[in-house]
Amino acid sequence: MSVYKNENPAYFLEAVESVFHQTVIPNEVIIVQDGKLTKELYDVCNKIQGKYNALIKFIRLEKNVGLGKALQYGIENCSFELIARMDTDDIAKPDRFEKQLNVFSVDKDVVLCGGTIEEFSNSPDKIDTIRYVPLKYHEIYEYAKKRNPFNHMTVMFKKTSIQDVGGYLPFYLMEDYYIWVRMLMNNMCVVNLPDILVSVRTDANMFKRRGGIQYFISELKLQRKFYSMGFINVYEFIRNILIRGVIRVLPNKIRKFFYHKFMRNKGVQL
Repeated sequence: MSVYKNENPAYFLEAVESVFHQTVIPNEVIIVQDGKLTKELYDVCNKIQGKYNALIKFIRLEKNVGLGKALQYGIENCSFELIARMDTDDIAKPDRFEKQLNVFSVDKDVVLCGGTIEEFSNSPDKIDTIRYVPLKYHEIYEYAKKRNPFNHMTVMFKKTSIQDVGGYLPFYLMEDYYIWVRMLMNNMCVVNLPDILVSVRTDANMFKRRGGIQYFISELKLQRKFYSMGFINVYEFIRNILIRGVIRVLPNKIRKFFYHKFMRNKGVQL
């Protein structure tokens, strides 16, 4: 996990607790403090350190460096080969780690395993939408030419495989998408589970964060990078900029409607 000053302390505590309320408890939990935190967030850190001291390791960064760099620091300080990502305001399903560990146990070639998420606005008992993702390598590869093929907060991966493609590299709000494509282009065995692994909080701020000129510029740069890498062709580049780029500059309310209407699936947990 990476936590910074604008996080909600109550959500942060709930996220950490969900990691320890698993059918398979992790051997180590790395929490990167990305810059100075608020007193309330430090209080949560002290609380969980007192409760899970033997399993918690804090990486303290003096200045805020952003999610990508913070996660890279976290990976470098992980003691084990298998690493699970988790956001500090989401809730992991109790059997999340068990299900993913079973995948790695059955198929030794798998280097990354993600899954489905359910999204809620107010209560995890009332699900608004579900984001499904493609399951097999060839489906993931093709899907990635249009959209991010993994729900970042669900992934579990092998540390060495992430390091082999250069780790998390700076790319404003799209560090994860960039790394998945590099893994795909290196023919690494990646999969998704159909199971819902994480309950994800969504609100107006989430849709606001996914828009704006800065996000549009980052989107444009990423699509250019994909084209220069040979991952997408000219047609796919133009299509992505016209569709994905336009979404970034839409008013927040319209972008929220678009996500719910066309990019998510209504329903309840299967």
